[in-house]
Amino acid sequence: MADFIVSMAKRDQMVQELQIMKSVRRKEVAEALSVARAHGDLRENAEYDAAKQEQALLEARIGEMEDKLSRVRLLEDTHITGEHVSIGCIVTVKDLKTKQQEIYTLVGEEEADIKVGKISIRTPIAKGMMGKKTGDIVEINVPAGVLKYEILKIDVAH
Repeated sequence: MADFIVSMAKRDQMVQELQIMKSVRRKEVAEALSVARAHGDLRENAEYDAAKQEQALLEARIGEMEDKLSRVRLLEDTHITGEHVSIGCIVTVKDLKTKQQEIYTLVGEEEADIKVGKISIRTPIAKGMMGKKTGDIVEINVPAGVLKYEILKIDVAH
């Protein structure tokens, strides 16, 4: 499996989420199982079945998070200069068709959230901008056609 590139903040968030699942959520699920078990016959106990299913889902999520954390590679800010587009950069572009400005922050897959302008480095838009410099014109093939952007500004995200 591939490594995940994440910022220190995202890694810390993942560690905190894992700790909550292990300490708080496990206790809550164990308590729900205990209450359901106290209702008697487990063969016809929907509450018990639901609690067991919730426990299985929680344990699967914990395993998934532990796996991801074991493969995390931290994004090292010292390697990001802002001279060219790379992961960890905030890129301001002008769509040459619509004349609209857009701002994208290039991040690893785990941090991508298009609603706040964070796009994965694996997206066609990010791939098309990688390595480019301020003033460059890029043509990016996307499923909806071809985007033509001018790179106006490259900043280092913190």
